[in-house]
Amino acid sequence: MEHINRIDFRDQIARNKRKSFFLIISVFVILILLGYVISYAFDPGYFFVIMIFAIIFSISYILISYYNSDKIAISSVGARHVRREGNYKQYYDLVEGLTLASGLPMPKLYVMNSEQINAFASGRNPNKAVICVTEGALKKLDKKELEGVLAHELGHIGSYDIRYMTLVAVMVGMISIISEIFLRSLWLKGNNDSKNNSNAIFMVIGIVLAIIAPIVVYFVQLAISRKREFSADATAVKFTRYPPGLIGALKKIKNENQKPEKKINKAVAQLFFANPFTELGSTHPAIDKRIVTLEKM
Repeated sequence: MEHINRIDFRDQIARNKRKSFFLIISVFVILILLGYVISYAFDPGYFFVIMIFAIIFSISYILISYYNSDKIAISSVGARHVRREGNYKQYYDLVEGLTLASGLPMPKLYVMNSEQINAFASGRNPNKAVICVTEGALKKLDKKELEGVLAHELGHIGSYDIRYMTLVAVMVGMISIISEIFLRSLWLKGNNDSKNNSNAIFMVIGIVLAIIAPIVVYFVQLAISRKREFSADATAVKFTRYPPGLIGALKKIKNENQKPEKKINKAVAQLFFANPFTELGSTHPAIDKRIVTLEKM
């Protein structure tokens, strides 16, 4: 029998908390570095003014993103809140049953308009978590398949994956802002012919950062998403005791004629159960590999 490496749930939570802390520090340092480089790319005389602005902006950006991560994610996809007395009773009842079985708090539930079969979880901790599913998932999945997908998202919540993945999404957004600021600052610099070329190195740095930012984002998402999806799949089986449910959902996703979701911000794509962009499939594990792993459980 093939040996399967088991992941201790408590160790994973501790790792996610440590990595979340260091990620916040990294975001702060990068934003300060951005302010430093831009101050010299424009005019060294404005160094302290721009640095003060960079510090205020970086602290505000991190705090707002961290404490409102669930609201930002929900707002970005235009989802609507679901209550017990609404039209999605099975959805609500399934999550409630899974939380009772797993000992997790009941998250807030949302539904987004999309014909894809998909879902995601967000929030800074299990007590401030949300789960969002697509209309397509509610229509196309049977009860056991939907339960498997919801258990997968609860797996992310219980292991604090939501905090770490949400912070990665924040970092992705931050890198996009960095690229935009650099490109605009370089354009303004290029229109000012009265300046000398003593700060050309900062222009080069700006160009390099603007070019490599999307590449960095891609590899960060690639490295983080795959392992966490496998772990959440395993947790879903632990909660439901029924691997065929999740396997059935994955097979339906694989077989449906999926079109890229243009209305979804690519920064939050790695939060989803399945990647909503067909051209970026490698940011998630291959569905076939997930199915094969689940079939061994």
